[in-house]
Amino acid sequence: MSVFQILMLAVTAFFAYKVYEHINTLEDPPEPKPSRDSLSSFDPEILMEKADEAVTQNDFKRAAALLQEAQVKAPQNTEILNKLGFVLAHNADLQAAIETYLKSLAIDESDDVAHNAIASLYRRTSEFEKARQHYERALEIDDAYEITYYNFANLLVQMGEKEQAVEMYEKALELKSDFSEAAEELAKLRE
Repeated sequence: MSVFQILMLAVTAFFAYKVYEHINTLEDPPEPKPSRDSLSSFDPEILMEKADEAVTQNDFKRAAALLQEAQVKAPQNTEILNKLGFVLAHNADLQAAIETYLKSLAIDESDDVAHNAIASLYRRTSEFEKARQHYERALEIDDAYEITYYNFANLLVQMGEKEQAVEMYEKALELKSDFSEAAEELAKLRE
């Protein structure tokens, strides 16, 4: 080996050593935190938020799609199921809405709001006895919710049971004295 080749080998080794030192002093950049948008297709909570936004924009079809995706990812989440039931009912898919509320109630039988919602759907599909059972169950769970009494009274009127309807409207007004809809319906029955 010539002196020139030895000199070039030494210079190359020196630079290789300096590159090695530099690489060892570098730190890995911090992992970027995912934004809420980048998580949306994976996080049921964010899908629910986007569905809520869609509802406020009256885009119920988009809301239903988002909630259905969220429900697949979190099948035991009653909040998702109840919101999906509401959206399906708004889209006039009453049978799917009923099935969705039934899934929710299978997870949490003590959800008076779900009982109230499914009772209203049964009322709309003229399944009055099923509606009555769910209103009664809702009242067993929470007997201080004036909306349940009001809705139950509306069912009873539809079923021709006006005396019981009067009692229900009166109870709704006991709980909320300025409940104008209940007062109007009660006045109609007393005419």
